[in-house]
Amino acid sequence: MIETPGRIEPCFFEEHIPASLADLSVEIQREAAGLGQGLHPDSGAELADLVRVMNCYYSNLIEGHNTRPRDIERALAGAELEAETRPLALEARAHVIVQRSIDKLHREGTLPRPTSVAFLTWVHKAFYAEMPDEFRRIEHPDGTSEPIIPGRMRQEGDIEVAVGRHLPPSSGRVAAFMDHFDKRFQIAARSASGRIIAIASAHHRLNFIHPFPDGNGRVSRLMSHAMALEAGIGGQGLWSVSRGLARGLADRGEYKRMMDMADSPRRGDRDGRGNLSEAALRTYCEWFLKVTLDQITFSAKLFELGGLEKRYRRLVENTIDDKRAPDLISAVLRYGTVERGEAQIVLKTSERTARNTLSKLTAAGYLSSASPKTPVRLAFPLDYRERLFPNLFADGDLPD
Repeated sequence: MIETPGRIEPCFFEEHIPASLADLSVEIQREAAGLGQGLHPDSGAELADLVRVMNCYYSNLIEGHNTRPRDIERALAGAELEAETRPLALEARAHVIVQRSIDKLHREGTLPRPTSVAFLTWVHKAFYAEMPDEFRRIEHPDGTSEPIIPGRMRQEGDIEVAVGRHLPPSSGRVAAFMDHFDKRFQIAARSASGRIIAIASAHHRLNFIHPFPDGNGRVSRLMSHAMALEAGIGGQGLWSVSRGLARGLADRGEYKRMMDMADSPRRGDRDGRGNLSEAALRTYCEWFLKVTLDQITFSAKLFELGGLEKRYRRLVENTIDDKRAPDLISAVLRYGTVERGEAQIVLKTSERTARNTLSKLTAAGYLSSASPKTPVRLAFPLDYRERLFPNLFADGDLPD
């Protein structure tokens, strides 16, 4: 077993970035720049929160935890939950809360370096601090269990772990590996294309190290999200890498197969100079970036203003007995919010009639507001999510 940090090399492509990866990074930049064009920032923010729910749904689904979006929304709203769905719903809630914090830090310009130990331990700590008790213990193969300490990486004296056939660095070497990991990916972040390609390679190498006793997959996917923000391809929060990793390009088993393949040792003198296979890393990164591009393209079509407005108007026409209601929906979508007193101007009708239309849309969950007197903003009720956003969520468990 190689216990020097160089065991995770190559971390990225220093001397020559493969043309396929460089081309994909350019295409990803271009597509991400167009995401959400035309959407009012307030409407975009509402959609971004829906995408956070989607992201945690798929991230937890990868772990074999299938939580209904409705239960996630209820947990986020602080509603009472059924006993059998409560643990999974609170787990999903924890994910959304941490992602909201990451997005806020990025908007404020205070997001720590996503590959740093400080950031990764904060993510793990924040995530597990919100977790229900049922998911705050780790079970060992020998039948023993121990509590998961939020934010604590593996250390000397801990029980060693195995991930399928993969044996990560021993617990006492995690700190050295993580120091090497961060230094290497600081170098990768020096160019625009390097920052994008590094999202893929860092995702694998962090899981290869397996720094935490549990929760590494979800921490790595939140790291990938943060790296995308820092790389300038966050697309206003309107796309999710977890959806792509869970679904794959052709089948839902790709993520696990690709991660296993990227564990491959060097295959001879022409396969780079590191301990791991450079060819396998290239194949894995190409797959990961194609998944990224696929998800950005999917979201660009789904959240395109014209198409979204058309679907929303049709839905309201079919469910609200008020011919003026679609026009108010269009106005709120385009302007972000509408003052209640301005609804009659938008609808060109009397104050009483406008108030009735507002009431119907609010009661149906299409509009929301902080109080009965504050401006209304667009909402996206989960009852109609498939009609508004086809294929946003999966229908069932992922296969083993």
